[in-house]
Amino acid sequence: MRDDVHAHPACGRRCAMSRIVVADDDPGIGRVLRDRLSDCGHEVEHVVDGVEALRVADGADLLLLDLEMPRMDGFAVLDSLQGLAAAPVVVVVTAYGDMSKAVRAMRAGAYDFIAKPFDAATIQLVVRRALETRGLKRQVHSLRQELGRKHLWIRGADPAMARVAETVERIAPSNATVLLLGETGTGKEVVARAIHLHGLRRDQPFVAVNCALLAGDLLESELFGHEKGAFTGADRARAGRVETARGGTLFLDEVGELPQGVQAKLLRLLQEREYERLGSDRVQHADVRVIAATHRDLPAAIRAGSFREDLYYRLKVITIRIPAMRERPGDVLPLAEWLLARHAADSGRPPPTLSQEVREALAHYAWPGNVRELSNVMERCALLAGDPVALCDLPEELVDGATYTQAAAVTRTEDLFLLPYSDAVTAARRLIVQRALEQAGGHQTRAAERLRVTQPYLSRLVKQLGIRRDPAP
Repeated sequence: MRDDVHAHPACGRRCAMSRIVVADDDPGIGRVLRDRLSDCGHEVEHVVDGVEALRVADGADLLLLDLEMPRMDGFAVLDSLQGLAAAPVVVVVTAYGDMSKAVRAMRAGAYDFIAKPFDAATIQLVVRRALETRGLKRQVHSLRQELGRKHLWIRGADPAMARVAETVERIAPSNATVLLLGETGTGKEVVARAIHLHGLRRDQPFVAVNCALLAGDLLESELFGHEKGAFTGADRARAGRVETARGGTLFLDEVGELPQGVQAKLLRLLQEREYERLGSDRVQHADVRVIAATHRDLPAAIRAGSFREDLYYRLKVITIRIPAMRERPGDVLPLAEWLLARHAADSGRPPPTLSQEVREALAHYAWPGNVRELSNVMERCALLAGDPVALCDLPEELVDGATYTQAAAVTRTEDLFLLPYSDAVTAARRLIVQRALEQAGGHQTRAAERLRVTQPYLSRLVKQLGIRRDPAP
């Protein structure tokens, strides 16, 4: 639907201009519909048979479709529209005595119908509602595409994450319970959302609960709901997250923190698909897919007696281990650039580029905070850094913590050709700085003069490249 908005000349209602196709073999009816809708500011095209209707319908916002037409009737047109990428919303036009055909057409995909003879008010009302529906569908489609873009990072260049992405795609269309394992900050909730987004329940709610934030009755109430008076402060009945997620996905983050009593109720939910609100004995049915996540070693927790073994096996129908950032080095730089662009877009700024020094620091850092830490660093750069992003724009602990094991082992220029490009560049820069310091007797100011760089920049290079030197005399 177009963005042009104007006031209707007859009723004064503000409406958006749309492209409408009228398909009717009666010239009089076609002319009346065309004129009335054109008066509303819409672009209207009239065709007299089904073949022409199908030819011009792709990309239209609305198709007013007569069911009785030569060459191809309305039902054949409806059937053919199913294959169009940008099919319009369809309102069928039929005789008053053919209500059974109208019902059949709606079952075949039509949004609504208009019975002949019709009046102007009915046409305006049905068309307006149909176009509003078309607009909502496009918004939903746009939001799904945006969600898909936000989760593109799951399929990384590194084989470790590529295997995770492949598993997500294979199990998403099922209703199987999934257990996500991984360190804090690896993106377990993002993976859970991706499973939901690509699954059978994507049109229903995704509800997340952090099991580590609440305890006892509060956690049980959060999950299963409660009745009025169930505990102190429960002044009214409240639905739980299981009920809120009906038809969709329930994501239990940090499931390893569940107390024993709640573990038993979760086990019943998974086994019997039943639960009861706190303070109630009425059994309710649970229609949810459960995805759980934890950074804890659950087998160790079972041995320690803090986690139920039967619940563990119910949760791990499908187990996905999400690798830490240090285990997927090939993803660090592509993911950093993707996050930088996203954070820059969120703040309405063009994304800066990453300097070679910054790229090397990012690639050689261990990322103990995983994707969450990388995202925070890129958000900081998007807001505060210049273009290109320089080492001084990075957190000090990141620059200090970057390690260059392979680069530090190189002592001859011939060895550079044995390394990957990025490591070879780092090793070459390290050799150049070391040689300048040696020639300057370890004096950084003199070495900076030899290299024609500033002393503060050389000092950062020495720290970044892990060069150890004797103090200058």
